Amino acid sequence: MRVVLQRVSSASVSSKYHGKVSVGTGLLILLGIESSDNQDDINWLSGKIIRLRIFPDDNGVMNRSVAEIGGDLLVVSQFTLHASTTKGNRPSYIKAAPPEIAIPLYNAFIDRLKSDSGLKVESGWFGANMKVSLENDGPVTIIIDTKNRE
Repeated sequence: MRVVLQRVSSASVSSKYHGKVSVGTGLLILLGIESSDNQDDINWLSGKIIRLRIFPDDNGVMNRSVAEIGGDLLVVSQFTLHASTTKGNRPSYIKAAPPEIAIPLYNAFIDRLKSDSGLKVESGWFGANMKVSLENDGPVTIIIDTKNRE
């Protein structure tokens, strides 16, 4: 699993057919799933995101987690995070998991975030054409890959 985390003051996702969901201060999580991902990736990634200290403390130092500030989480599926651009100019998405693998993992990740954090967790709609809006706070943007646990 690969995520792009953005610390936000607010974020929303909308779809012509599904409506709109919004969150306040917290994290926008763009989630890419590949075929080799599993429950271990979900467990590790959920814990990492919830405990990651990227929110300011009283001294302005990034020393608090989203859980500590009681922030919100917005998860949006993003298969393009697994794009390969090594050949030519048209990206290949061969590493991205097909829907029959990705949808259950996407839903399990959202459920795990909810149970691990107790925070408000909203999500986009898997496979839908969505419009994502955000006010990046910082800006703070971090990439995490469960296959490269740095």
